[in-house]
Amino acid sequence: MLTLGLLAALVATTALAEPAVGPDRPLADAAQEARARELFTDIRCVVCQHEAIADSPAAIAADMRALVREQIAEGQSDEAIRRDLVRRYGDYVLFTPPFRWGTLVLWLGPFLLAIGAGTALFMRARRRKPEEAALDEREEAELDAWIKADDESGQA
Repeated sequence: MLTLGLLAALVATTALAEPAVGPDRPLADAAQEARARELFTDIRCVVCQHEAIADSPAAIAADMRALVREQIAEGQSDEAIRRDLVRRYGDYVLFTPPFRWGTLVLWLGPFLLAIGAGTALFMRARRRKPEEAALDEREEAELDAWIKADDESGQA
């Protein structure tokens, strides 16, 4: 019974897994293939999100590589290929998104955050502790009396 359950679980997970990706078909022209491979390093896999499509084993990355190769074979420029990928997947597909109003936070956010944190730390370091006022003669006399009274009660 347990074996049957484990076998069913294994079959279910295998059926839900992503299909195996076939090998890439490089372009016949070596210069075009080199151009394609250069583009692959600039394009982010939309599934893995931290890998370029050149390194990603995901099926969508294989489809994206095939699309890039197809567009290179058709004679499209690198910029036209990037524009098409951005149209399909958004600015996030590029490791270096374009500098415009929609991506301003991506470009300037880290710098503004660092400047804000530096300013806060600087302001905190500059803040002085208030100086404690010295005791006047009356307060010193009261303190001496308390110390003397404490010493006498401790010796008794």
